Amino acid sequence: MPISTVLLLASIGVLSLFCQWLAWRVRMPAILFLLAGGLAAGPLFGFLVPEAVFGELLFPVISLAVAIILFEGSLTLRLAEIRGHGKMVRNLIPVGSIVTCIIGTLSVRWLLDVSWPVALLFGAISIVTGPTVIAPLLRSVRPKSNLANILRWEGIIIDPVGALLAVLVFEGIVSWGQGNVFGHSLYIFGKTLMVGFLIGAIAGYLNGLALRKHLIPQYLHNAGTLTFMLGVYALSNEMAHESGLLTVTVMGIWMANMKQVPIESILEFKESLSVLLISALFIILAARVEFSAIAELGWGLALVLAILMLVARPLSIFLSAIGTKLNWREKLFLSWIAPRGIVAAAVSALFAFQLQKLGYESAGTLVPLVFMLIIATVTLQSLTARPVAKMLKVDEPAAYGFLVLGANPVARMIGLALKKSDVPVTLADTNWENVRQARMENLQTYFGNPVSEHASTHLDLTGIGNLLVISPYKHMNSLATYHFLDWFGNHSVFSLAEGDQDQKARHQTAEKIQMTRGLFGGVSYAKLASLASQDYTVRTTQLSDEFSYDDFLNKFQRQALVLFVFDSKGHVMPVMDMETLKPEKDWMLISLVPPQARKERKERDDQADNGAATGDGSNETESELPGKSSESEKTGNQGA
Repeated sequence: MPISTVLLLASIGVLSLFCQWLAWRVRMPAILFLLAGGLAAGPLFGFLVPEAVFGELLFPVISLAVAIILFEGSLTLRLAEIRGHGKMVRNLIPVGSIVTCIIGTLSVRWLLDVSWPVALLFGAISIVTGPTVIAPLLRSVRPKSNLANILRWEGIIIDPVGALLAVLVFEGIVSWGQGNVFGHSLYIFGKTLMVGFLIGAIAGYLNGLALRKHLIPQYLHNAGTLTFMLGVYALSNEMAHESGLLTVTVMGIWMANMKQVPIESILEFKESLSVLLISALFIILAARVEFSAIAELGWGLALVLAILMLVARPLSIFLSAIGTKLNWREKLFLSWIAPRGIVAAAVSALFAFQLQKLGYESAGTLVPLVFMLIIATVTLQSLTARPVAKMLKVDEPAAYGFLVLGANPVARMIGLALKKSDVPVTLADTNWENVRQARMENLQTYFGNPVSEHASTHLDLTGIGNLLVISPYKHMNSLATYHFLDWFGNHSVFSLAEGDQDQKARHQTAEKIQMTRGLFGGVSYAKLASLASQDYTVRTTQLSDEFSYDDFLNKFQRQALVLFVFDSKGHVMPVMDMETLKPEKDWMLISLVPPQARKERKERDDQADNGAATGDGSNETESELPGKSSESEKTGNQGA
């Protein structure tokens, strides 16, 4: 019985969602499972034949999807960021791209005997890694922060740069194919470049201006930008054949570098787009791959993949690292990590189809080549990256640091206390003034929504394995809690009470979030802010035989609020319930303590200045609210 088209279309959606879920469960790039799902549905079981389902609409749909992918990727390319991420990243973009492109081109040309145009196009496509494959790998491996930053920013920047290079190479091939003489081919290429750059720049400026001047409502930002971009893509193709991809790439780069253009919501929209559109696209593309085409490449395919992974990548890294402070272990680790991603797969499928129409017979090898490169790099490097990092001793220790949702005064006070105890901490907030104050206090920050698509590639979580929700914004608190419960786990997400315990059930927060509540003994944000306004300060106290936990409580008339404890092994744990807290004698406490009388404080300061010993036997440091003057006091152990 023939399968209906509606059932096939629905099956593509269900399969794409399952692949995304499986990737989340095993902490691997989703593209690997999408390609595997497409291969299983297409050539393996013959369930999905894209040409039969979509007919003549197949490649128009693919071309529009590729345009969206290139546009979204180019929106992340801010030219100022290239200059701000170290010499290694700046070198990797030009040096790594050129080396990989040349070696990829020559190896395919000589080992697989494809035409020079197809070989050059493969070389250009092979340089693209991309954040969609790098980010999940880094979260799983947790290399040193400097290595994680290099790989993450290389992926973010090389994504649109590599796409632009591939588009330019493709435009050159198409122009040459349309011209019988060199002069005419050069004219076609020049026309394509002029239309692409001119229309792209104008469209990017106009769309950015409309967003900046609020000429379209907020709820139409995503849909309006998307439809305008597709219209510009179609118009550009009408003006100059196949110039649309270059146009939308330039349009995205122009918008990304305009000042005061709110593109964050558009970037967040990419997350939903990737789940719905891009996931389905890759299943369709993989379903068109034929195993016979892969088998025909023979041992030459394996040699090409080995050369790209074992020769091109290491050579790119070692040349780019000249003049940097990277040691040989770090260079070797970077040499092994270069998984290819979404842009490579999408662009190769579309370009291969277009080149085949122009009469390039060897263009049929482009898709299996690129898909096998993706599968080989993602699989091998995802499975071996962590053992390689451990062997080279470039992995981070256990992720015991904290991501703090909120950069308000209370959150900054807690962040400073953690930082002074050498605990990695990052504060995330959508309020610029709070973030600015945190940066002035030398705290690591992220300005934006930590659950956004932008955060998934830009928020550095190296050494971070816990979430503290210390924010007055209930809606964002719930979103962040759900998001990081899935990522960090149930025992690593902590949030303050919100004062809704006595409300009726229909007004209370979901049970899954309620399980994370009760941080710091069940106090609310309002209570913490009230204590801070009463000049409560954060104090670090080392317990000992001479100064026990009971002595600490009695000293502050049991008004102190213990926030964190450090056990004898240095493990830090947020306090959930002070009633059941039983710290041992060699533990350290970070607490919020009430203000002491000025006379007592002055006497203690005088004793500390004179080197006198006090009678409590504690070793304490105290810090004020951020923005206030801070003082520290150290007292010796009681004499025998």
